[in-house]
Amino acid sequence: MRIAVLGSGYVGLTTGACLAETGNDVICADIQKDKIDALRRGEIPFFEPGLATLVAQNVAQGRLSFTTDPAGAVRESQIIFIAVGTPPDEDGSADLRHVVAAAREVGRAMDGERIVITKSTVPVGTARIVREAIEAETDHPVRVCANPEFLKEGAALSDFRRPDRVVLGVDDEVAAEALRDLYAPFVRTGNEILVMDTASAEITKYAANAMLASRISFMNSIARLCELTGADVDMVRLGVGSDRRIGPTFLFPGVGYGGSCLPKDVKALARTMKELGVDPAILDAVEKVNEGQKALLLDQCTERFGEDLTDRTFAVWGLAFKPNTDDMREAPSLVTIRGLLARGARVVAHDPVAMEEARRVLGDAVEFRDRNYDALDGADALIIHTDWHPYRHPDFARMRRRLGRPIILDGRNLYTRTTMREYGFEYYSVGRTPVRPARGA
Repeated sequence: MRIAVLGSGYVGLTTGACLAETGNDVICADIQKDKIDALRRGEIPFFEPGLATLVAQNVAQGRLSFTTDPAGAVRESQIIFIAVGTPPDEDGSADLRHVVAAAREVGRAMDGERIVITKSTVPVGTARIVREAIEAETDHPVRVCANPEFLKEGAALSDFRRPDRVVLGVDDEVAAEALRDLYAPFVRTGNEILVMDTASAEITKYAANAMLASRISFMNSIARLCELTGADVDMVRLGVGSDRRIGPTFLFPGVGYGGSCLPKDVKALARTMKELGVDPAILDAVEKVNEGQKALLLDQCTERFGEDLTDRTFAVWGLAFKPNTDDMREAPSLVTIRGLLARGARVVAHDPVAMEEARRVLGDAVEFRDRNYDALDGADALIIHTDWHPYRHPDFARMRRRLGRPIILDGRNLYTRTTMREYGFEYYSVGRTPVRPARGA
């Protein structure tokens, strides 16, 4: 098939590369010339494991190309994906200006029947808006579908190639059959293609992300309870997750969720519910808990060292909101770092891939080190924000020697309390009793 993808960001580029890999001819279009020029040079504007190699392979085989001419891409293609950004508006709703503009561009460029698919995360009713925008510009027939993405940053390629399910919101069987054929190579092991109406598909995306966010905030609330009662949240997590009705995923306590999806999707779904008269109290609570959890490590710092942190130095391991990405959007580390800086502290940080993006966001106020151990020298404490693999099994003796004080504040519960006690660390984590060496140790 000949496919156009309008929007060459995270979703658009991943979609285009994976569809090209199965033999389709894909044109990724974007109005940002600098981005397209970089993609033509083989430069990916964000970090996603394996994506640069996949893009290069398909470009070399002539199946994937890039253009700043969306109209030309539409005319050359049978199927058009709209994968432009939907940033949150001031009221929390999804801003659909780019989606509507792309739809109008499609309508103006169409020279025959097309299948148009919204891949962007959009609120319920967007397929109708897209159809109206296209039909206002053309007399040619168009089939508008909703095909939400369920890509996890850091695992996007495996999620696309081996999806849990493919959700197709369609209005007719012709479009359904075309999309079943398009996705057939990715569901050969039996995972489902779920065909439904467009409104149901649009709500499915938001409901799934809101459910995941709810699980995170729920476990973080339980972690707070554990801290006050002497319970161990890791034991509670195992006990709860072993229930088949609940399962073990997304039950790990931590410093809250961030990134480009969960925060804005929870807000957008809550806004839609309010507009339609549905009480969004549960989502408001999820968001409130998450905002409080982002401040957990900063609160631990001020409880341990006081509000005035002048002349204090803190090492930070992990800046991105999760491992295997350089995404700093809504990252909990920003809350901690900005709070430390505002109280006069010096911050020295390391992250395997996100330091360039962090430098863009934080500027020169933070010092960065290329090696994680080098961030420790003389620090009053180490603060761990992201559970990157290199942080999981470090040389604890080496850490203790290089830290000014053997204090660790662990926002991801990477280490056992037993290990911390053996190496003589003062250790604070999430939902577990702190480890404090005996006086004089």
